[in-house]
Amino acid sequence: MSKKKDLNYFTVTDSKGKETEYEILFTFESEDTNKKYIVYTNNEKDKDGMIKTYASIYEEKDDILKLSKIEDEKEWNVVEKLLNHATEEAKKEEN
Repeated sequence: MSKKKDLNYFTVTDSKGKETEYEILFTFESEDTNKKYIVYTNNEKDKDGMIKTYASIYEEKDDILKLSKIEDEKEWNVVEKLLNHATEEAKKEEN
């Protein structure tokens, strides 16, 4: 479970009590799966210097997010397509 801090951030507390803040990049609902998805980051970089991004299925109730793993390949393809589109749009805005 995750507690939303404001519209753009949420905090996850792991089983050891460590809190990590994540920035919400975007959310969307799929008509095909009737599920809500969230794409987020904690702005950590991988070994190649790229910012790590994550995606999950989410449910929200009383400012609490319940995140679930995306396990279906078709769902991952939808998320990946939207993330690639968002990345391309961001690049266009920079130029």
